[in-house]
Parts: sequence; C-alpha cells; structure tokens
Amino acid sequence: MIKPNILSAVGNTPLVELTKLYPDLHFRLFGKIEALNPGGSMKDRAAISMLERAVAAGRIDDDTVIIESSSGNMGIGLAQACSYLGLRLICVVDAKTTTQNLNILRAYGSEISLVADPDPATGELLPARLNRVRALLSTIENSYWPNQYANESNPLAHHGTVQEILTDLDDNLDYLFCATSTCGTLRGCAEYLRDRGLGTKVIAVDAIGSVIFGGRKAARLIPGHGSGIVPQLYVPNLADRFVRVSDLDCVIGCRRLVKREAILAGGSAGGVVSALARVKGDIPAGATCVMIFPDRGERYLDTIYDDEWVAEHFGDVSHLWESVEEENRECVMAI
Repeated sequence: MIKPNILSAVGNTPLVELTKLYPDLHFRLFGKIEALNPGGSMKDRAAISMLERAVAAGRIDDDTVIIESSSGNMGIGLAQACSYLGLRLICVVDAKTTTQNLNILRAYGSEISLVADPDPATGELLPARLNRVRALLSTIENSYWPNQYANESNPLAHHGTVQEILTDLDDNLDYLFCATSTCGTLRGCAEYLRDRGLGTKVIAVDAIGSVIFGGRKAARLIPGHGSGIVPQLYVPNLADRFVRVSDLDCVIGCRRLVKREAILAGGSAGGVVSALARVKGDIPAGATCVMIFPDRGERYLDTIYDDEWVAEHFGDVSHLWESVEEENRECVMAI
C-alpha cells in the first residue's frame, strides 16, 4: 500500500493470534504489534496527534522549537515527526535512557538535554526532567511543550488503536490488556470502549514500584513502564482490574514471547504477558482477549535480552526461560 509520507504509515498495525504463548488457554488470544509503527512504538500515534492538533490550534509554526521529556519512545516518535516536518526538537532525557535510544534521537537530528540528578524533593527523575523542560521553555522563544503527561491529544490518539482492534475482530473483544505509564493508552482505549457501550473488560498492567494505582514508590529498571507520580492523564476507574508486575516478570514475559511466538517486544509487553499468566484462570471459556505490545525489543538488547545484565540484577534465572524452550520443542514435535 503506497503512503504519501512516513507519518501516514503510523497506525493500522497488525493483530496477531497467539496460539503457542500459553498452550492451555480456553480462550482466543491476540497481540497488537505496535512495534510495526515506523518509529518502532505506539508512541508514534500520540506524537503525531499532539503535533497535528497544536498546528491546527496555531500553537506551532515553521520556527517553533518543540521541547519534550521522554524516557525513549515518545522522544523517538516526536523526533521522527519533527524531522519530517522540519521542526527543531529538544528531547529532555535522564540517565536511564539507553545509549541506543539516544543514538536514534540524534540520528533524526534531535538535540539532547540530559538530566543527571533526580529531583531533590521527590527523589524521582521525572520531576527533574519536567523542571528542565520548564526552564528551557522560559529561555527559548517560540517554544512549545506537547506535554505527553497531560495533553488529551495523547489518549485521543488511542481511540484509533482500539478502533483498529474492534474492526479486525468485528467488535468481538471481551478483554483488553495494556501497560500503563502516562495513562494515555489506558485512558484512550477505555474511554472509547465505554463511550460506545461495549462490555470489554480493561486490564491495566502496572509496575511494582509505580504509584499510578496507589502502590508504594520504589526503584524500577524497565523504562517507560509505570510512573513515580500519578500522571495528569490518569482518571479513576479507567480499568476494570489492575495487575502489578515486577521487573523480573517483564524479563520472563519478554523471553517467553520471543521463544514461543517469535515476537521480539519491549519490556512492558513482557509485563503484559506475565500479567495474563496470573489472571488467565479467571477469563471465561470462549472469550476473545487482546494484549497491546507497545514497542520493539531491539531497544532492550542490552538489558532484557542480555544474559549478563539479567544475571547482574536478578541472579541466575535462566531456568525460567530454558523451561519455555523445552516446552516449545515438545510443542513442535507434537505438531
């Protein structure tokens, strides 16, 4: 299908049936592969949505400097869009941002503003990044902050995400699993489903150490999953249920997904896979379930998919996915 430009290729990502992930399932399971957006993640959708609406409102012109805080994917989505539109982008990142993501941002021509120290009042890096954004806005004329954490164009972008799922499944969607961070995806999908009176159960997957659903704040290793502050986009009762997963759960879920289904996905996708394992016994027979996989696994090759990194942080846990390999061989032999 011919597209007029790279930005028009965002969206319409495939829905893939997952028949090997958990072979004992009594319901149908699908994965929404957001890694196949041209910038590599579902944040492409929100990046374009926020920029397009700001242009339409007269907030952005040809000389506007875009300034945003990001741990990776949103920055890359904005970098791609700004590169095509000829806009200058300053991306405020922190010390947890991977070298690979920094290199991708630079390849698109973005400028990097690195925050090394956490906010002294909260001990969190995100407030420190936001303070840096505000400082840059105050010194750079004709600058604009999309503010993915509060901009309602973020969740509006995901009306399209869930609409695509419903179209592919002829509106037959009983359960939707999605990871949480800014709450843009969760809010956009949940509000779209409820506004149309659909009975889909929305399962939010949060990180242990995140405070989105009232948990106790703690250090987290997987970027872009969970939040140390309650996002401004959060609205109570968006999810019918939430499940908290650990960093190790994310690693195990990612390893299982790639070994069973040959899908190399990012950390929050692994969290969703592990969350499903905990609740699958509660899902009725014959139901239709979709898990959103937000990004691609290449951005986690030096962490989640690196055996040395995993051993450093969790010890020798290789048996947890070696057993999956053995199960997979038995499954193939049975076929």
